[in-house]
Amino acid sequence: MTATTGEGPGPGVLRGLFRTKSVDRIVAEGGHGEGGELRRTMSLLQLTLFSVGATLGTGIFVVLGEAVPKAGPAVVLAFVLAAVTALFSALSYAELAGTIPVSGSSYSYAYATLGELVAWVCGWCLLLEYAVSVSAVAVGWGSYLNEFFGSALHFTMPAAISNSPGEDGGIVNLPAVVVVLIATFLLLRGTSESATANTIMVFLKIGVLVFFCVVAFTAFEGGNLTPFAPMGWAGISAAGSKVFFSYIGFDAASTAGEEARNPRRDLPLAIVLSLAIVTTVYVLVGLAAVGAMHWEQFELSGSEASLARVLDEATGRSWPSMILSLGAVIAIASVVLTVMYGQTRILFAMSRDGLVPDVFQKVSPRRAVPVANTLIVATFISVLAALIPLGRLVDATSIGTLFAFALVSVGVIVLRRTRPELPRSFRTPLYPLTPLLGVGFCVYLMVGLGGVTWLVFLLWTLVGLAAYFLYGRRHSRLATGAGPTGTGKDSRE
Repeated sequence: MTATTGEGPGPGVLRGLFRTKSVDRIVAEGGHGEGGELRRTMSLLQLTLFSVGATLGTGIFVVLGEAVPKAGPAVVLAFVLAAVTALFSALSYAELAGTIPVSGSSYSYAYATLGELVAWVCGWCLLLEYAVSVSAVAVGWGSYLNEFFGSALHFTMPAAISNSPGEDGGIVNLPAVVVVLIATFLLLRGTSESATANTIMVFLKIGVLVFFCVVAFTAFEGGNLTPFAPMGWAGISAAGSKVFFSYIGFDAASTAGEEARNPRRDLPLAIVLSLAIVTTVYVLVGLAAVGAMHWEQFELSGSEASLARVLDEATGRSWPSMILSLGAVIAIASVVLTVMYGQTRILFAMSRDGLVPDVFQKVSPRRAVPVANTLIVATFISVLAALIPLGRLVDATSIGTLFAFALVSVGVIVLRRTRPELPRSFRTPLYPLTPLLGVGFCVYLMVGLGGVTWLVFLLWTLVGLAAYFLYGRRHSRLATGAGPTGTGKDSRE
């Protein structure tokens, strides 16, 4: 292990590929980019709600309708099972976020523990997952917006401008571009302004889901909960795998490590608190839904309309569904904002290391945000969302997230062995069992993914490896000894 921890090119090819970047150097470079510095403005509440904003989105509005037919009323336990699975990774994230409080999230953690090549693959997979998932979320925003217009104003947008090409007469998905532009505007205003907007949106969407629970509980019937687990443990497990992906996003706070006021204290707390908040909301919504409408009716209602159907059944009126649709519009906009933020910060960290072009680390001195980075990401996502029907490709990107989660758990073990003396504001409990279980659960879910998913993952990885050897390896500042702004000086000097 120690043979690969030195900085610099090393005597062999393998040593060059697996050279690690010291934690001290990563932390020392934190916040610095070309042209200016990121500002530490985010509080614990804002960090927590950033993770909640990235997690609490389309999942609960869509995935419940797909999971209930698999588990019946026991879908409530499926959410708990998925939360426990996510918790293993969350605890590892919390330890590394408190130890290495920088913007790169799992990319930076892998660079400090597993080496440059692994860090590159991790960052590369996150870029795919973030870009495609936020594009898909943006596409979904248009359909929910149309649903809201239909129930509130009795108006729907023409299919030509509201659907992706090849889908029901679609030519270009303009609403998807609009929500990306809104998120871009907020991100360019500044981190503090983005965090404030996200905080407002998160409180609104939690309020809408609480409204759903209140209305649904008025129609609660105990008989709907029997039999509680009609498909047994197999059904709960299958539903757990389905709803696990509605937890993706809890790590968003870790991408704000260089803009948090007190990162060592607040980042671990934000990650764990966000997971607790999201789990509570999911369990309450799930219980209210299966109590108000018999579980067998969910398969007939269609996944996207499942929550709206519950409100229709409970009240016999349309206005509750209208409020729910508005909540979905707000929820999705919040996800677009926070996931785009995370992608720009990971690219910022990779650029500072020289692995991607310098343009991604240029910071506006006035706004203290990476302007060019944000505009490039927004353009790429807008094109994807406007012109490409993503379909199953969205599901395929989930493997990148699981891969990153597994690497973070491995990173905790490696860093405990190589740098036991480092100050840790949070320590993963039941070490090493917790990170080992985190790896095991991630691998288990990865193995269960389909062949198309693995094909996309392998092809994207091969493209990433080609990019690394053609550009990243040659420009790596760790290899050349250059500092974070390309001055040719190591940051320790």
